[in-house]
Amino acid sequence: MPSDSRSNDRWFQHVAIIVSDMDAAYARLQQHKVEHASPEPQRLPDWNPNAGGIEAFYFKDPDGHALEVLQFPAGKGDPKWHQPSRRLFLGIDHTAIVVGDTDSSLRFYRDTLGLRVAGESTNYGPEQERLNSVFGARLRITGLKAAKGPGIEFLEYLAPRNGRQAAGIQPNDLAHWETTVTTADENLALERFVKQRVMLVSPSVALLGRPLEFAKGLLVQDPDGHAVKVVQR
Repeated sequence: MPSDSRSNDRWFQHVAIIVSDMDAAYARLQQHKVEHASPEPQRLPDWNPNAGGIEAFYFKDPDGHALEVLQFPAGKGDPKWHQPSRRLFLGIDHTAIVVGDTDSSLRFYRDTLGLRVAGESTNYGPEQERLNSVFGARLRITGLKAAKGPGIEFLEYLAPRNGRQAAGIQPNDLAHWETTVTTADENLALERFVKQRVMLVSPSVALLGRPLEFAKGLLVQDPDGHAVKVVQR
């Protein structure tokens, strides 16, 4: 991962892991000396009806990939995250990606891939700046869901708009991320990608023996260059 990566660069992507207790989760991460991306957990303000009360913290894995731990207050998030549990880390809620234009990304993820918009908010203020470590951060956030599995969240920086474009990242670079989407018919998916001029990174490949638990797969790019692996199980 480039050492000067910022949360508003267009190659930015993270995985959001839900926790049952933010204080305990943060203490566990400190115990293991993770690299901070946020100075400390942030509680988003109550004036924001869609995000108020959410607690979140950004940190990095050993290769520099950004991760987030997140705790939803009552009434927010998937109901499964509020079920009684003795576990501290409950599971993955979504992957978040920086996008240059939400409407362009919706045409790909909603209109082409078939995801549905599950929620929207506009986040700004000192808590958001500290969470992302981006001064003056003002974000348009759009959450999308499929029929099952983790969601995809768009982070469009309305300010500052100086995030850098992804350029030259290869699948074997440490900076590479990819989101896997399943389809019932990859041939139809490929036809749709070709018709809509989606950038293909790899051709459709059949995997004999299904070593990766899918029969066919191909890799494409979204409008911002994020890699999306489309597989047929």
